[in-house]
Amino acid sequence: MSSVGTPDPNSGWLSEEELAETRRRLPLLYVEAVPVRVNGLGRVTEVGMLLRASDEGAITRTLVSGRVMYGETLRDALFRHLEKDLGPMAFPLLPASPTPFSIAEYFPWPNDSPYTDARQHAVAMAYVVPVTGTCDPRQDALEMTWMTPAEAVSPGISADMEGGRGALVRAALASVGVLP
Repeated sequence: MSSVGTPDPNSGWLSEEELAETRRRLPLLYVEAVPVRVNGLGRVTEVGMLLRASDEGAITRTLVSGRVMYGETLRDALFRHLEKDLGPMAFPLLPASPTPFSIAEYFPWPNDSPYTDARQHAVAMAYVVPVTGTCDPRQDALEMTWMTPAEAVSPGISADMEGGRGALVRAALASVGVLP
């Protein structure tokens, strides 16, 4: 039994204090997923984005995202975050290969990367993941919005996405042949 604020030493999680200290010293590994719906030929017909309220109270759009725990495979982390963010009936089809379509590097300060995260330096393995079931967003998401690929990369939607993730959606759709 551990005291309040102290994680189980075998859980793979850090306490809030340990996480804050780690974020100040090391880049953290994340997985990110661009949920999509595909037709019978495997072509992307819709892109899913989560709508959420930021810590500052702004309404933003984001993707499925989360840390990889110590000892966890990328595939397990991806599935865990898809289920956590989209609900247990989303039925994601994980890619056969754990090779991401992109690696996004987030920095807490402006630089050459299009991605930012004021909390930390993070590296995210990014995947396009078809979803076949019903999405019932959980955690801090307000809703899941499905839109056409053209809508998903529109300037208005991209501007609503936190941390430069509009560029990640564009890269995701280009990786599956939807965008040039």
